[in-house]
Amino acid sequence: MTEQIHKVVVIGGGCAGFTAAIYTARALLSPIVITGNLPGGQLMNTSEVENFPGYPEGVQGPDMMCDLQQQAERFGAKIVTADVCKMDLTVSPFVISTDNGSNFFTHSVIIATGANPVYTNLEGEEQFIGNGISSCSTCDGAFFRDQEVIVVGGGDTAMEDAIFLTRFASKVTIIHRRDEFRASKVMLDRAKNNDKIFFKTFRTVKRWNTDDNGVLNSALLVDPRDPDVEEVIHLDGAFIAIGHKPATSFIPKEVEKDDDGYILHKENTMTSVEGIFACGDVTHTNKFYSQAVTACGEGCKAALDVERWLEQKEL
Repeated sequence: MTEQIHKVVVIGGGCAGFTAAIYTARALLSPIVITGNLPGGQLMNTSEVENFPGYPEGVQGPDMMCDLQQQAERFGAKIVTADVCKMDLTVSPFVISTDNGSNFFTHSVIIATGANPVYTNLEGEEQFIGNGISSCSTCDGAFFRDQEVIVVGGGDTAMEDAIFLTRFASKVTIIHRRDEFRASKVMLDRAKNNDKIFFKTFRTVKRWNTDDNGVLNSALLVDPRDPDVEEVIHLDGAFIAIGHKPATSFIPKEVEKDDDGYILHKENTMTSVEGIFACGDVTHTNKFYSQAVTACGEGCKAALDVERWLEQKEL
């Protein structure tokens, strides 16, 4: 029996992946979308999205992802709920293998697996992600008007988050494990010169605390140099800014990445391997933005690039 060869396989079930699916499906390329076993991307942990065009009253993150999937399916995209465990890019067509034992043969691939925020991984933290704890200040900062928040981290992202949050919060405290910062001098100076921003150095979060109703209300901080030195800080929300990790563990070495593991583009959205495209937060270009709307934009670009490439190859 001859295996079916697809024109394009989209790997990823977030904003970039579903947008790429919508565009390739409308171009009659019949995309296969391998969403992962937990589809939806980072917006599945976002309670309300207020800054995405087209939702004047805002939208729940999971509802928005459902809308995108339904729109892709409406145009003929086929959804496969599985994780990709292997890609063979040394053969033509390419072979994409999933953890449920399936193999997909395809002339082109759009990688849109995104990046996952790094959290503190403290006990009970998961229940507060999207409900008091966030990794995206521009997404969730407006929900903390006139409230006190903390930012955990010491790099430029932490400083940028803290500065942005002062537009809404009454007080922003930066928690950092050392007294030296990875942040650039200009960003650190801006944070230090902001009257709403305070610093607690030589501190890490040891435990998240709640009130009697289970609502996050404080954190237990500890001095990493001396575990006996502890203090409790009141907070209404916490923003974790200790980095993201691109979901690229399954991607072979032929696809070039930067030092942080993000996929590099060679021409437009094509990677170092001809026929392999990448878009969204998994790419070097979008890691500086990490917004749903920019991921969707890259998904659109990748789909258009794939369509033109397939036409040129007459595939």
